[in-house]
Amino acid sequence: MSVLEVNNLSVSFRQDGAETHAVRNVSFDIAKGETVALVGESGSGKSVTALSTVALLPDSATISGSITYHGAQMVNADEKELRRVRGNDISFIFQEPMTSLNPLHTLEKQLSESITLHQGLTGSAVRERILELLNKVGIRDPETRLSSYPHQLSGGQRQRVMIAMALANGPELLVADEPTTALDVTIQAQILELLAELKRTEEMSLLFITHDLGIVRKFADRVCVMKDGEIVETGPATEVFANPQHPYTQMLLAAEPSGHPDPVPEQSEEVVSTKDLRIWFPIHRGLMRRTVGHVKAVNEASISVRSGETLGIVGESGSGKTTLALAIMRLISSQGGIHYKGQNIQGWKSRQLRPLRRDMQIVFQDPYGSLSPRMTIEQIVAEGLGVHGVEPGKDKRQMVADILEEVGLDPAMMHRYPHEFSGGQRQRIAIARAMILRPKLMVLDEPTSALDMTVQVQIVDLLRELQRKYGLAYLFISHDLKVVRALSHKVIVMKQGDIVEAGSSDQIFNDPQTDYTRALLAAAFDLAEHPAA
Repeated sequence: MSVLEVNNLSVSFRQDGAETHAVRNVSFDIAKGETVALVGESGSGKSVTALSTVALLPDSATISGSITYHGAQMVNADEKELRRVRGNDISFIFQEPMTSLNPLHTLEKQLSESITLHQGLTGSAVRERILELLNKVGIRDPETRLSSYPHQLSGGQRQRVMIAMALANGPELLVADEPTTALDVTIQAQILELLAELKRTEEMSLLFITHDLGIVRKFADRVCVMKDGEIVETGPATEVFANPQHPYTQMLLAAEPSGHPDPVPEQSEEVVSTKDLRIWFPIHRGLMRRTVGHVKAVNEASISVRSGETLGIVGESGSGKTTLALAIMRLISSQGGIHYKGQNIQGWKSRQLRPLRRDMQIVFQDPYGSLSPRMTIEQIVAEGLGVHGVEPGKDKRQMVADILEEVGLDPAMMHRYPHEFSGGQRQRIAIARAMILRPKLMVLDEPTSALDMTVQVQIVDLLRELQRKYGLAYLFISHDLKVVRALSHKVIVMKQGDIVEAGSSDQIFNDPQTDYTRALLAAAFDLAEHPAA
């Protein structure tokens, strides 16, 4: 018996007189206890389809077709009926818990709101239910966490809290919209195990939305592949993965970073190195701001990177990866040696460092957050030329056009703004902004983690080509070990501020020496070891 039936669903949005068709004639159903995965690239209509189930789309949306929950029609249902279903019978978990949780309220307050509203519990009964939920989703010592705020939790803990909120009222259908995309591989595996276990114990159905086919392969019962708002292929997960019929499905399955970077030339010079680098942040107490201890973010880190070489830096969130890179770029304070082309720049003042800034550039995880929404692409990419006084006699517009073309973008689009581009295009813009200064060292901080698999492959290929052409040294920070393996010559593995293992990419991936590295690799490459839903 179907819990949810979707028939010929179409959704369009009208803005400024133009109509955009986001979903076209989509049909699928979800049986009791079944996991159905909607997969496809960004903009394929996955999330719009899911939000349509309980009318969570904006007023600009026009919906046609049929969505029934246990036979009750959800399309154009009255608000009273929708409120009864939302949160009670159908609950949502979203991709980024930090934007879904209220930063001003404690966990207890946020969890109690839903329980009080939907279940009518009060007083100690609410608190007991909250503790039960937090225990169920694997939050350790939940009593001590009730007064915590979202920013005081790790990414995995925040996602567990979101799952607890979704489970608060015992839903029959759980909609999980990219719930593991921003998480470390080990945390991702834990969340998938948790969802699988909860699905069994709570007898829930699950609608799982993702662009990561590695998750779907072992987690879903059935798969619906979406492209341009349409379902182009559907069937049991085992069949779709074993024998994909549609060219788009075949392309998605083949879209995985592969191959190896070019060998580093023997004569390549060392661009940057550190010796026993230490980054400890003081802990202050009281009105006098007395130092009572330190957070040991990075301990005694020694690394080196040559021209044309990529050093992959891996480890879970909080392991010190980004902190190490920021210290190397002299953006935060540290102790120990930092050498750039043989010179110890550790003690240099801002004025001395200024000429080096163009040589050391960074590309961030979220290009939308690092690109000014008020500036055109031309202004964004050209900004560094003026700041660093690069080739003042040259035509800046032509320089921008040349670099945009080099990273695979049409120069004719330089007058547009960041919101008018896809995620992959925005990441190319961020790379162009760094590359126009012709740097020697580039820090790549999770540059592909938020991108579709096919776009990931394109960005990896682009980074390889730029490194080959200009002899760039890369510090590549990522929790996606498949991308690290495809791009890195050497790898260091960090845990709680320590480098626990270092070696060539082949050695780390083929013959890991520590239990921690083996656990990371197992979580990244052997999801089959984790229970399916």
